[in-house]
Amino acid sequence: MTPWLVVAGALLGAPLRLLAERVAVARRGPGSVLGTLTVNVVGSAVLGVLVGWAAAPGWLAALLGTGFCGTLTTFSTFGTDVVRLAEQRRWRVVAAYAGVTLVLGLGAAVAGHAVGRGF
Repeated sequence: MTPWLVVAGALLGAPLRLLAERVAVARRGPGSVLGTLTVNVVGSAVLGVLVGWAAAPGWLAALLGTGFCGTLTTFSTFGTDVVRLAEQRRWRVVAAYAGVTLVLGLGAAVAGHAVGRGF
């Protein structure tokens, strides 16, 4: 049953990731990192809630943690965004993007964890 829960979660996470990217490009233009930043922060918060919720059932971790968050978030795109921006010598954007991703992602995970502990 667990693999099917992961698939079900992925059926939600992957299209939302694509939608976030398309919205970011439509609003900010090609090369925007806003979609990737958004999905990574949201995914960090959701996974933080699951990890913080000690009584979270295993099926929910498979559905939302591995399936949904696993396909919604994307470290690989973050990494290639940074490389692309560095190749363009956009050092301030590289530093800001990496810093904001780290601070907001960790902050979202911590906040989500605190919320999850409240359950």
